[in-house]
Amino acid sequence: MSDSAFSFLGRTLRRRSFLRVAGATAASSALVLAGCGSDDTETPTPTTPGTLTFSNDNLGLLNYVYLLEQLEAAFYQKVVSSFPLDFTAADRAAFIDLRDHEVIHRETLKFALGSNAYDANAGTNALVFNFTSLALTSRNEVYAAARTLEDVGVAAYNGVAKLLQVAPDGSHLTYLKLLVKLASVEARHAAFVRDQVQASSFADADVVTATGVLAGLDIVKTPVEVTALIAKYVPVTLVATSLPTI
Repeated sequence: MSDSAFSFLGRTLRRRSFLRVAGATAASSALVLAGCGSDDTETPTPTTPGTLTFSNDNLGLLNYVYLLEQLEAAFYQKVVSSFPLDFTAADRAAFIDLRDHEVIHRETLKFALGSNAYDANAGTNALVFNFTSLALTSRNEVYAAARTLEDVGVAAYNGVAKLLQVAPDGSHLTYLKLLVKLASVEARHAAFVRDQVQASSFADADVVTATGVLAGLDIVKTPVEVTALIAKYVPVTLVATSLPTI
């Protein structure tokens, strides 16, 4: 089937039950963010060819999340463009919805960042992600890959919201609301794909802390940990050491 048959643009967004409000919440946040961003005074990165350095502020954090959403949208688009032969009709419908929502997330963050998006001046030289390390020829392989990316995404969101820096105009609160909304949708994505790989695995010990003061909460990963995990998919060197750490 041709790519155009699964095009996001020009197609009514179908809303499956487990993702029902994701697009609406992200889109509404984008409208709120249209009047925000008074701390957008920096020059977008990358400043060094072949390197993407995230700045030590809220815009650096948003650009970090923006990269993650670009990565996920590209992954789902790759699957949608060439479904495994053993994908069912339900699998195809689910992955089209997942792709659509990741595109909404990507575009919402791009809109929020405006001229401060790290790729605002990239023109036609957008990042081309490398998924050759992932096996994507069967249903099990594709769902396993989706689980890996979604688990990393959820852990990243869990680690980034607390790093937002207080801004005099309160814009950090608007950013926080956006990140929380996106995080909740990513958690639903992760729960769905995990259960397709193994029933009732959505809260297994590898993603939910079992003991201690964080028992019952999702795993948290720092930007440095996350960029190390996704480096093999990204065609530039990621530098996250400047991002806030606490």
